[in-house]
Amino acid sequence: MIISFTQVDGTVEELSTDDLSAREAAAIEAAMGGAQWQRIEALLQLQDPTALRAVAWAFRKREVPDLKFEDFDIPNWRRRLKARITRPEIEDALNNLMLQAISSKSEDTQIDLLTPHLRKLAQDPADVDAALDGLGKGHLVKRRQDSTD
Repeated sequence: MIISFTQVDGTVEELSTDDLSAREAAAIEAAMGGAQWQRIEALLQLQDPTALRAVAWAFRKREVPDLKFEDFDIPNWRRRLKARITRPEIEDALNNLMLQAISSKSEDTQIDLLTPHLRKLAQDPADVDAALDGLGKGHLVKRRQDSTD
């Protein structure tokens, strides 16, 4: 997951949760009251301010080791912090959906329902189409494009 952190001067710093160490992830879990990492990822997707702040804090601790979570704040966080998912995360979401839907034969319908959410969260919305192509579901992209023409 990528957290875009807009600095006061307008520059955007991208913080990838893939770049966190295991200790940093554990520190985020502790700062979030013992929440498991899966829960934190879900909160990030929901743009939860505490989860977003916790990830930014973990990266800032690299520069300021004694920085306490309770002392770290980001004014105007709604405009300055945004979580986005990467292509591998999009592919994982679609693969999980396919595994769950395979027995019900409704994977196309379920993918159609999930796709707008993935596009909204995607760092690059074109990654959603590429992931669908990789799954052999590129016809869903074509069908969606045909319906908007």
